[in-house]
Amino acid sequence: MITRDEVEAAQQAWGDGVIAIGKAYADGGDYRALALETIDRLYGYDLGPVLFKPTWAMQTQFRPTREDALSYFVKGHIDEDRGFAIAGWAKVRFDNHNMILGEETALAMGNYVFTDADGTELKAEYSFGYMRDANRALRIILQHSSAPFAG
Repeated sequence: MITRDEVEAAQQAWGDGVIAIGKAYADGGDYRALALETIDRLYGYDLGPVLFKPTWAMQTQFRPTREDALSYFVKGHIDEDRGFAIAGWAKVRFDNHNMILGEETALAMGNYVFTDADGTELKAEYSFGYMRDANRALRIILQHSSAPFAG
């Protein structure tokens, strides 16, 4: 059975990855290579379909390939992408509303909060789905993120 601790560790790894990519970008490092390594380590694109709908995606709403995910995180072949992971986030916090934990898959839903270098926070809503890979590591197979309703 996948545990809450395993899901929270996967969430921490995702947040740490976003921060590390931004730091590599700011320091003039190979942020694209780091982003690809992070995507390959955390997402299940090599396992089958990944359902990825980023927050800041409107024209190209879904990112079914690792190259599409890379474009979202660091700017690439999709024109609307601004490089979410290179925005300079200083902190990422997951506030889980709830989880559904199974033997080989898990779902988590809640809010995540991104803090920039000035301390300004951006909140988004998320649903993540995880699946165990052959090494028993959790890999993201579903990520849906959206801005809170502003009506």
